Amino acid sequence: MALTDTFVKNIKPTAAASGDKHSDGLGLYLHVKQAGKYWRLGYRFDGKQKLLALGVYPAVSLAKARSRREKARELLADGIDPGAAKREERQATATAAANTFELVAREFLETKTEAWTPKYAAKWLRGMEKDLFPYIGKLPTATVTPPMLLNALRKCEKRGAIESAHTLRQTAGQVFRYGIQTGRCDRNPALDLQGALKPVTTKHMAALLEPLKVGDLLRAIDGYSSPLTRAALALSALLFQRPANIRSMEWAWIDFDNAMLTIPSQDMKRRIEQKLNGRPHFVPLAPQAVAFLKELVPISGHGRYVFPSIRTSQRPMSDNTVNAALRRMGFEKDEMSAHGFRATARTLMIERIKGISADVIEAQLAHGKSGPLGSAYDRAEFMEQRRVMMTVWADYLDKLRIGAEVILLRAVVR
Repeated sequence: MALTDTFVKNIKPTAAASGDKHSDGLGLYLHVKQAGKYWRLGYRFDGKQKLLALGVYPAVSLAKARSRREKARELLADGIDPGAAKREERQATATAAANTFELVAREFLETKTEAWTPKYAAKWLRGMEKDLFPYIGKLPTATVTPPMLLNALRKCEKRGAIESAHTLRQTAGQVFRYGIQTGRCDRNPALDLQGALKPVTTKHMAALLEPLKVGDLLRAIDGYSSPLTRAALALSALLFQRPANIRSMEWAWIDFDNAMLTIPSQDMKRRIEQKLNGRPHFVPLAPQAVAFLKELVPISGHGRYVFPSIRTSQRPMSDNTVNAALRRMGFEKDEMSAHGFRATARTLMIERIKGISADVIEAQLAHGKSGPLGSAYDRAEFMEQRRVMMTVWADYLDKLRIGAEVILLRAVVR
């Protein structure tokens, strides 16, 4: 006689040590024990009697238990052991749970510990944690489809972070490629999103490119109240190095006797293997640059950094100090930036000072070069040309500062 919902609900365990079994037919029965009520299915496969657990009442109702019985009978009819099929399904579920996008992404990041700088790795992970893990992080990597990934990337677009969306598509692609390599998935949905995102509008760092306006800036720098910030601004113009290298400049890098600033390879914007094995970057110091640095010796020369933080001498100046100073002097963010001093120098030297080789300028900017020459332009064989160039440039800035007639200067820096 088949079971009823009322019977299943009300039946109580007896004193039998092994519990009581109440049949519903076709192998399904309710096993009632002191600990609870369990659905079981007895069946034969390959000449052997077997038992399949179908769940616990009341989480699994009578109707659901019967449905599971029918599915098991269908497998038997197809020559499949439902017990083995259940174990395979459980294993697949466990494997999927261990291969979510987030777990595979974090594992991939671990493989890059020696190849990526800590700063880049942290930035990579922040993007994942903010914009991808909340939406696809818990999904098995193999189940993430192009529309699922696109939906997450669209959220970046909606808040105006177009470039971040493109970056995340690339970083997600790295994870999926690693997933394919390690057998977690068999396709990379990021590849199918080529052209699906809004295009990135390239914005150049704001920079003053007109000599007269640069003269205005230099005079404003001369009148700036803070000596440390004034020197940081002036040396940004004179040396045109990356803002991070200016604000993080250390006294140990400066050789006054030879008028040379030597930035260690590990502090340059390079790949980690280049940081470890590359040459330092040499920056010849014109007399004007040496003068600014010597003025700072009584102020910060006792510590590590040329431009220490106002809060602690153990850290360098904030990365926003120079930009904030530019704003205070009246130069808007779309007009001039800390990074803009590099574009200002390159543009004016090419357009206003004759005879300076673009290769020498690029070497002093520490721009990497591809091809067989590689980083050859950063070698000492160009040092004399770079010394001449840096002095010519400093003299040119002096002319702009005092408002002298701006003419094309002649130099021989080839």
